[in-house]
Amino acid sequence: MKIPILSLIPSAYKTSKVYSVLPVNGDGDFTFSRNSNGTRVQENGLIENKNNNVPRLDWLNSNCPSLLLEPQRTNEIIWSENFTQWVKSNLTVISGQITSPDGGLNSYKILETAVNNFHYAYSNVITYPNAVTYNYSVFVKKLGRQYVGIQTLFNTVTGAVALFDLDTGSVAYTFQQGGHTVSNAKIENFGNDWYRISAVFTGNAGQFFALGLVTADSLWSSGTAFNNLYLGDVTKGVYAFGAQVEQGSYPTSYIKTEGYIETRLKDECINGGSSSLFDIIEGTFFVDVTPFKASTFSRISLSNGTSDEEIIYLFRNNNSQVTIISENSGVSQVSYTANITFDTRNKLAFTFKNNEFKFYVNGSLEHTDTSGTITEDLNALYFAGNNGTFNFFQGKVHDTRVYDRVLTEAEAIELTTL
Repeated sequence: MKIPILSLIPSAYKTSKVYSVLPVNGDGDFTFSRNSNGTRVQENGLIENKNNNVPRLDWLNSNCPSLLLEPQRTNEIIWSENFTQWVKSNLTVISGQITSPDGGLNSYKILETAVNNFHYAYSNVITYPNAVTYNYSVFVKKLGRQYVGIQTLFNTVTGAVALFDLDTGSVAYTFQQGGHTVSNAKIENFGNDWYRISAVFTGNAGQFFALGLVTADSLWSSGTAFNNLYLGDVTKGVYAFGAQVEQGSYPTSYIKTEGYIETRLKDECINGGSSSLFDIIEGTFFVDVTPFKASTFSRISLSNGTSDEEIIYLFRNNNSQVTIISENSGVSQVSYTANITFDTRNKLAFTFKNNEFKFYVNGSLEHTDTSGTITEDLNALYFAGNNGTFNFFQGKVHDTRVYDRVLTEAEAIELTTL
């Protein structure tokens, strides 16, 4: 297979720069910015903080790093690690017990008291408009209790809850009432028996977010409603670390707080390549990415900085489709939408020359168009819209390539097969 004229396989970076693998002279390098700290998962599985404008190569559940690109998010919980500052109901909290997901001795042991009642702790009140979507996440490790729940509390009454099984690493149960909703419950393995549990909640303004313990026989009451009232065992509970409440439909990388809210600003990776590099009369545009489920559109674009000349992968806010778009002189030449699965890896390729356009999705030829003029005067590749200022890509970038020729069907199918 021909060598690409631009290849970004995340491996090398410095402050404000992501290096392309090809070309080696630097013409393919990307400008990077994030005007705040941000965390990533290292190759050893531990969470690490990165300073302002330093790209994050993330290794979570992978043998190879990917470039992590996230939107701006704020952790609304003011004590994300110090659970002694949370309000406790029939629980004992002890600090510094075992190694946490960031490698420090900053996790907390949360144990039940010998009381026949509810056993939970809750954060500061989170004030936001009714029906706004928030994601609540926390890292937990089993300490005798197989089941743990995250839930909303409004006037100390349970609104919605998601329960997780720490033996099987699975979602056990969700329950909602009183206009509160819960969805997208998720459990991720962070190694060393640590899990990050999360769910999306909506409900009334002025809620608390709670971490609760349950027994197997208290998962259901009368077969439908949630009930976690039971006699506690002082030897049982969970280890906890890193609680986060953020407005959005999915959990992002951990944001530490110490007595006040903290904001991580968005990642921007733009301006890869040059007009001389992309002075081609035919080509192939390949991306290997994991798009996150988001409430907004996100894009990966080849363009001249305008909407007149551009090739776009548009990841739609229905979180199930990607549209390939090719424009010449402001006129659409190709626009085709394919179904894909978000939050998982997808390999996409678009081949183009005059009157021959093909779109490949995960090893299959999805669309062919035999009429149209190629996009001209391209000068940059953006993980964003056509001028690098909007619709920033939200997800993980595993590989990106531009070729100066049309790959054959066999080559394109091989390249995009998962």
